[in-house]
Formats: sequence, structure tokens, C-alpha cells
Amino acid sequence: MPIAIFHCQIKIISRGAGRSAVAAAAYRAGERITNERDGITHDYTRKSGIVHTGILLPENAPPEYADRAVLWNAVEKIEKAKNSQLAREIELALPVELTKEQNLFLVYEYVKEQFVRQGMCADIAIHDSGGGNPHAHVLLTMRPFNENRTWGDKQKKVYHYDADGNKIYDPKKRQYKCNKIQTTDWNEQSRAEDWRAAWADMVNGVLEHNGHAARVDHRSFERQGIDQVPTIHLGAAASQMEKRGIRTERGILNREIEINNQRLRQIKARLAKLQTWLLEEMQNTEQPMLADVISNILKRGHGYYSSMSGLKQAANILNFLTVNKIADMAGLDDYLQSMIGKRSALAKKLTPVERRLKTLAEHIDHSEKYKATRKYKIQYDKLCAEYDSIKKAGGLGAGRKAQKALDTANEYYETHVGQIITFRNADNYLRDVLQGHFDPAKLPPITKWKTERDKLNADHAALNREYTVLKSDTLAAEKIRSNVNDIMRAERRREQPQRAKGMER
Repeated sequence: MPIAIFHCQIKIISRGAGRSAVAAAAYRAGERITNERDGITHDYTRKSGIVHTGILLPENAPPEYADRAVLWNAVEKIEKAKNSQLAREIELALPVELTKEQNLFLVYEYVKEQFVRQGMCADIAIHDSGGGNPHAHVLLTMRPFNENRTWGDKQKKVYHYDADGNKIYDPKKRQYKCNKIQTTDWNEQSRAEDWRAAWADMVNGVLEHNGHAARVDHRSFERQGIDQVPTIHLGAAASQMEKRGIRTERGILNREIEINNQRLRQIKARLAKLQTWLLEEMQNTEQPMLADVISNILKRGHGYYSSMSGLKQAANILNFLTVNKIADMAGLDDYLQSMIGKRSALAKKLTPVERRLKTLAEHIDHSEKYKATRKYKIQYDKLCAEYDSIKKAGGLGAGRKAQKALDTANEYYETHVGQIITFRNADNYLRDVLQGHFDPAKLPPITKWKTERDKLNADHAALNREYTVLKSDTLAAEKIRSNVNDIMRAERRREQPQRAKGMER
């Protein structure tokens, strides 16, 4: 199948690099927005090629953040540090095979599933200048939201305590010793690969649904086994310069790469034509039985396979043809196509098994985290309930008792914040997976999932062994086919002078 263009670039907009989330949003949406933090107005209302903009909000986000200016000024305000990471940008190439409406559906479904559902605000801008390069820019917020619709923390401090339960003070740093842990997994390196793979899967699904044969692959050419050098991304500045006829280093490099790829494609096309011609020549010529030809070579002991290794190879070919009852080239081609078909069928069986195993691994991982950390959440809830009870009861000394209970709850939270956050993440995940079947009083069905996983692992191992054997046999058959082609051509060359002499007589 033809391979469509895949582009899914992930970048961070950081204040430390001199960038602004307000400026980035204004540019991508083609709007005029003032950055309340520094008073600078960014006006890109004259920018062309913007065909759609929109904002998607997660469940706990304030509704007023549906206004682009309000959203990104709020981000600028909450981020205090001079090197703060303000936003994450996902840049997506849209399939030219799809209509504007189909691409719009594709982008929104992808963004909702991968980012908004995880708690991020998403600012979407789709650009299409009519030059055959439709693409989308998605700006994402970097902080989670609290249940009260306020910004949450990117990370939490976990303090170190001595044997008496007191915080340990570091006189050099003039602060209490602590570790900082991320409250989300959005910055983990594995997430980029997950997001790129998810984009490829969704693009291919929409292409298939709309009857297009083109497909994309998020893997590099090297990982796909494609003998082609990828071009580099031009970027906005270089792209504009190239359009105006100004040659850039990146443009020159891309042109050289394309010339080399074109030469490579021409060489492959010539080889394919040569192979087709050889096959036609062999089919149009009356051919003796393959086994007879190779038997004669072994009897003669000279010619094309005159060396000892050559004779052994010819003997192996003869044995292969005899065992598999292959009489001619057509039979050899049929045998090879049959093996390739079986291998393809096995690969299709393996794919859903591997996907389900990946899903089960996530279910089990979150379930085990849920099981291991639930006691910390239960204890924290108990301490909070004690505080609420004292505060509600009132009476003599209630204020001091309530404060002491609150301090105890806060201290417990700071000590076990990692476990409590892990529990919450696992809890949210399991609620999504189990939906109406989730019961907080019971543990998730870990045993059931592990049983299914073990069975699928056994099935996967069996299929994989069968696939490996078929792959090895197919490669061996392809090599034999190539060798047989060489033998038949050599035999024709050897017989041509004899035929010429016969015609002279």
C-alpha cells in the first residue's frame, strides 16, 4: 500500500527560551492578544491560511478558559519561574486524501482521547494555505486541575524525616530536605512514542473508514526497513524563504536527499523490470523439469556449480524441489506465494493479541498500584474525617483539637503524597476501564486479567514460534528461487552455442 506523509512533532514552549504562551497562541490562531504579564500585544490578525480554531477543556477546567486570551494569560500568571514550561505543542500533518471535515473530525477525536481526557486544555488551530500541506497546531497546558477548578501542582515535595518524625533541615540550602515528584506522567519520555503511535493508528483508521488505501507509520524509515533517506523539517522561516525563491541550507539538503531517493527508486524499478523480463523469458521458453536440470549439473560436475560448495548448494536445491514436489518455475512461485500468504495471515493474528496484551499490562499495572497504595488513601481520608468531625462538633478546645487533627492529616499527606497520587491515578484509570462495574469497596479483577494475560502469552508464544519458522522458511525459499533463476540462465547460456551449431549443420 502507498505510504502517506506522517508528521507528529512535539515541542515545549518555555519562558527560559524567551517564548510566550500568549504569543504562540495568537500566532497559531491568527488573533490579537495582549500578554497581561508584560503588557505586550501580539497581533497576527493578518496571518492567512488559518481555516479553523477551537478550544477543548477537560472536566475540571474553568469554563471561561474557552476564551483563548483568558486561558493563556492564566497560564502566564500561574507560572512564576523565569524558566517555566508554559505549553506543549503538538504539530500534526493532515492527510491530503481526506476532506476538511474528515480532517477536523480526525484532529478533534485524537486530541480529546489523548490529551483532554487526561486533564489538559487543548487549543487547536488548523492551517491550510492551499499548497498541499494541511496541518494542525495543538497547544496544551502543562498543569493538572484540582477538583475545585483551580490549577494543580506540576510536582509535589516529599520531605525527609529523622527518627523522631521531624523534618530534616539542610543548612547549606537553607531549606528542609525533600524530593520533588511529578503529579502527572505527561513529561515521561515514553509518552511521546505513545502519542505518535496513537496518531498513526487514528489516521490509518480514518483513512480506511473513508476508503483510502494510503497508510502512515510513526516509525522511522530504518525501523520500517525502508531503504530511503528521510528529508528534514524545513520550519516556518525556511519554508517561507524557499517559497520566495531564496535557497536555504535545509532546502538544499532536502533537494539532494530527494535526488538520491529518486535515483534509488529508479534503480529498484530497473531491477524489478529486469526480474519481470527474466520471468517472462523463462515462461515463454520451453523449460525442462527443474529437478532434471539440477540433476544433470550434479552429474556433469562442472559448469555453473563446479565448486564443492556450489555442488552442495545444487544438491540442497534438488532435495528442496523433490521434497516439496516442485516441477517448474511456476510451481516454485506458487510455493513461495503460499508461504508469504501464510506468514501474512499469522501476522494478522498476532496484532490483536499484542494489542490486548498491552492493554492487560496497563490494567494489571494500575490494579497492583491501586492495591498497594489504597491503604494510604484510606488512612488519609480517615484523618480528614477526624478533622471534619472535631470541627463540626465544636465545644471547648475544639479549635486546638481541630488544628492538631489538620496538622496530622497534612503531615501524613506530605509523607505519603507519592502513594496517594499513585492511588488517585490508578483509581481514575480503573473507573474509566470498569465504568459501571467499578466497586471502590472491592479490589479490581487482577486475577481474571492475569489469567487472560497468561493464556494470551501462551497463544502469542505459539503464534510467534510458528511465524518465526515460516519467516525462516520463506527466506530460504526466496534464496532457492534466486539460485534456481541463476542456474536456469546459466544453462540457457551454455546451450545457446550448441543450438547455434545445430542450426549451422
